[in-house]
Amino acid sequence: MIDRSLIEAAPKVLLHDHVDGGLRASSMIEMAQECGYTSLPFTDAEKLADWYEASCNSGSLVRYLETFTHTIALMQTREQIIRVAREAVIDNALAGVVYAEFRGAPELFTQKGLSLREVVEAHLDGYAEGVAEAKKLGKKIRVNAILCGMRQNHLTREVAELAIAMRNDGVGGFDIAGPEKGFPPTDHLDAFNLLRENDMPFTIHAGEADGVDSIARALHECHALRIGHGVRIIDDIKDGVLSPLAEEIHDRQIVLEIAPTSNLQTGAAASYAEHPVGELKRLGFAVTLNTDNRLMSRTSMVREAEEIVKAHNWSLSDLEDVALNAIGAAFISPEERLDIAENQIKPAYKELKNGN
Repeated sequence: MIDRSLIEAAPKVLLHDHVDGGLRASSMIEMAQECGYTSLPFTDAEKLADWYEASCNSGSLVRYLETFTHTIALMQTREQIIRVAREAVIDNALAGVVYAEFRGAPELFTQKGLSLREVVEAHLDGYAEGVAEAKKLGKKIRVNAILCGMRQNHLTREVAELAIAMRNDGVGGFDIAGPEKGFPPTDHLDAFNLLRENDMPFTIHAGEADGVDSIARALHECHALRIGHGVRIIDDIKDGVLSPLAEEIHDRQIVLEIAPTSNLQTGAAASYAEHPVGELKRLGFAVTLNTDNRLMSRTSMVREAEEIVKAHNWSLSDLEDVALNAIGAAFISPEERLDIAENQIKPAYKELKNGN
């Protein structure tokens, strides 16, 4: 079995990371003190991190989402957003991520008067600062932004329009987030049709808190290019036999943005050993590993890889496959995808295998 040092050194590609779910606990405390926010449950970084992890281990997506109250409250000014975005880039670069797509719903960060566009601009400025700082630390990382609409609200069309307008400024795609049950992706067909008309790629959260029907709707009616989570597709596979939907996802190599630790917390899987990612990869699905919410899951790309390597006896070749799946589905140009695959991912894995 490969050890942690190899996992740390291995290039990783992150497609599914919510910026407002990845704040450093220490930064939250500092920002709370600076702005007079007094609602944090703890003012000690370790205890605050413990509280987040415990609160999110309830097995309920609804309770999991409630923990965002504090992180969102601390991302309401341009300065706060820039800090969080910058630190997200640095933390992932240090974990060996060479390409990352960070996502967030602009409407969540407008409580103190920022416009949707100003929110996105602050995120992009923070990402740029993070890339520059990572470079000084000897880490090369390419960053892209995904704008989310909240599926229970009514701003998805406006956010989709903003994503299209800012596609040359660092915005690579679109998503809908929030509670799945009761809020099907088909409620937002207007936004998805607009995105398709403008060749703007999008992914959709589906098949985590809701069943395989949510995946079918995201794929067939909304025409998503990737599926956020998608682990419930395992329910349509019996004794290795794939249903028509599972077979389509397999044959089309629709990328599944799987976040193992988050899936355990929301009840989509019982343990790392029982997590569907092992079986899905064995069957040849285009799986990827992701963090989802680094604070809530107390995780990193290193931890996600380490847990799945241990649970499913993955090799360096397996991790390379997952990284190549992810970069192949990245919301960047084919030329950029090829460049990262051929000049960063493959050579690094070749060196690691030779040294191992």
